[in-house]
Amino acid sequence: MSGDATIEPRRGRVALAVALTAGLLLLCCGGGVSVFFLGGLFDEDTDVYGYNCGGGAMVDPRAAKLPRAGQLGDEQMRNAAIIVQVGQQMKVPPRGWVIAVATAMQESRLINVGNLGARNDHDSLGLFQQRPSQGWGTAEQIMDPQYSSRKFYEKLLTIQGWERQALTVAAQRVQRSAYPDAYAQHEPTASLTVNVLTNGGARAAGGAVDLRCVSAGEISASGWTAPVRGKIVSGFRTAGRPTHHGVDIAADKRTQIHAAAAGTVVRMRCDARLNGVSISCDRDGSPQVKGCGWFVDILHAGAVVTRYCHMIQQPAVRLGQSVAAGEVIGLSGSSGNSSGPHVHFEVHLDGDRSSNGAVNPENFMRDAGAPLGEGTS
Repeated sequence: MSGDATIEPRRGRVALAVALTAGLLLLCCGGGVSVFFLGGLFDEDTDVYGYNCGGGAMVDPRAAKLPRAGQLGDEQMRNAAIIVQVGQQMKVPPRGWVIAVATAMQESRLINVGNLGARNDHDSLGLFQQRPSQGWGTAEQIMDPQYSSRKFYEKLLTIQGWERQALTVAAQRVQRSAYPDAYAQHEPTASLTVNVLTNGGARAAGGAVDLRCVSAGEISASGWTAPVRGKIVSGFRTAGRPTHHGVDIAADKRTQIHAAAAGTVVRMRCDARLNGVSISCDRDGSPQVKGCGWFVDILHAGAVVTRYCHMIQQPAVRLGQSVAAGEVIGLSGSSGNSSGPHVHFEVHLDGDRSSNGAVNPENFMRDAGAPLGEGTS
């Protein structure tokens, strides 16, 4: 198992930023409490207890009081509720709800915007800034949040493989925006908004009315999946290994390793040193070897970075490559600091790939609806 899986401290250049400062209690699919630092996303009126994987909770935008997420106001939450309700009525999988809410956050701040006169972007209107001149409907129709939401979903459902695409890619295929990369920054808050409206729907898989926790190999509505299924054989910063900044997941040699979410490969290299001298990663390592062996770092929405260590050969991805959630990025092995085949997996926040940015992957992945370990969530 990995005894020296850390990489020299280095801060990546991050294009996306999310406030990740204060503590927040979230509940996983199984109901256990974990502390995860996401920062100020709930206000004092939000009841975070009892969240699971959706449980088929149907959204009612007409409710006297809706829960709130982050800094979103009542009007924004009501419009988000309409978007989710339409998705439920159309039996769109919950991943679509997250994409739709994030898109509306970027396009209109979840405000049903009318014609802004000189400040208007051509004839763009409504939650999704759809344009009558481009065939989305009449101005009156587009200003109806239910109509505009339905039109968004209708277009989304025509895109082959949209469920596994990065949110930015799927949203851009619908919207054709001049700023396509901007959608991704809203994915964490959109996932949270869906969670509070549907009792955990962004941590779910399945259909619109039969939400369930994800099974092995599935992608949660928030866009996350376990990189590999196997027993966790060494935990995060345990008493015996306080500098172990990830978890070790048992996996036979040449087990496929999957990208935990859509993102961009920001590092791919061999890191193996014996007595201070670099050695090949195309061989088994040992407890005496230092480093991650063949490893990959992926930057995801919200400035989250994941790391995958000890691959048996050069990874199947290249630097700068965009990967989809669940895409195979390499094969498990025992290169670098390792006493047997496994995958060392790390999660870092704020784009900080040093040990300072590392958080417990078990907590993070459970809250994202893609718990690590064997079997289902």
